[in-house]
Amino acid sequence: MILSIFLRILGAAVTVYMLACAIRIFLTWVPRSDLGAPARVLASAVDPYLAFFTRFKIFRVGRFDFSPIAALATLAIVNQVLLTIAFVGAITIGGIAALVVDAIWSAFAFVLTFLAVAALARLVAYAARWNSLHPLWRVIDDMLNPILFRITRLIWRDRIVNYLQGLATGLAVLLVLRIGGEALVRLIMKALRALPF
Repeated sequence: MILSIFLRILGAAVTVYMLACAIRIFLTWVPRSDLGAPARVLASAVDPYLAFFTRFKIFRVGRFDFSPIAALATLAIVNQVLLTIAFVGAITIGGIAALVVDAIWSAFAFVLTFLAVAALARLVAYAARWNSLHPLWRVIDDMLNPILFRITRLIWRDRIVNYLQGLATGLAVLLVLRIGGEALVRLIMKALRALPF
C-alpha cells in the first residue's frame, strides 16, 4: 500500500518533469529573449537531462535534432513502469521490454509520420508548381533529400529517377514502414507481455 502510493507520487513527479521538459523544448523555439527567472530555473532543471540525449548522433537527421523526442520517450517509459507497478503490484521483464519497445516505436513512428507529412507536402507543392525556392521548401528539401536519396537508391538501384518519382517512392516507403511497423510492433509487444517472467 505504502509502496503503491510512493510509486504513484513518483510517477506524478516524472509526469511533471516531462511537462517541464516539453515546455523547455517549446521555449527554445522562441526567438532569443529574456523570459526571466522562471525560464532560467526551468532551464537549469531540465537542460542537463536534455543535453545528455543531444550527445548521440543517431538522433540527428540533417539539420534536425530528434533527441528531445528520445528524452521524452525515456521519461514516458519510466513513468509507465512506475504506474504499472503501482496499480498492478508487479511488472515482468517482458512487460518492461514491451514498454521499451512501445516507447522506441512511438518515437520512431513520430519521425516516420513527420517525414511522410513533409514528403506529402513537398509532393503536392512540386506537382502544383509552387515556388520551390521558398525558404520553407528549402528547409524541407534539406531534411528530406538525404532520406529520399537512400530510399531511391535502395528501390531503383542504378536507374535515374526524377524528383517527383523520388518523392512518390519515398512517401510510399515511409507509409509502408509506418503502417507495417505498427503492426509488427503490436505483435512483438503482445509476445513480450505473454512471457512468464
